[in-house]
Amino acid sequence: METKSKPLPMVKENCSFEGYDALSLMSETSKLRKIITKRGTLEILIPLCCTTNPVRYKQFRKSLKGISSKTLAIRLKELEKSGILERLSYNEIPPRVEYKLTNKGQELVESVIDLLQWMKKWSRSR
Repeated sequence: METKSKPLPMVKENCSFEGYDALSLMSETSKLRKIITKRGTLEILIPLCCTTNPVRYKQFRKSLKGISSKTLAIRLKELEKSGILERLSYNEIPPRVEYKLTNKGQELVESVIDLLQWMKKWSRSR
């Protein structure tokens, strides 16, 4: 038995998602959730948006309390693999590794900040 999917109700007339397939958007939401909801991910991204300078691994270790070195290393690799961070390694002794946001990462962080501002705005109006 085939069921017809109903379009999502529109809250505003000029919705920027008009014409998108709801199932496709839900799939993309799932991908996004896998990236940003892992422990430590937002804690890595937010400090990077506050500077144009690369951030050293050691700086992350100092600022991220409660996140193990192993978890930090895994998250940094995942974010690099996703194209959100760029890893810069220098042939020095001791080794120096720095991270900076890619354009993709910068857009993600800006979106997260917009979401945080939305949350702050609406949490005041309870």
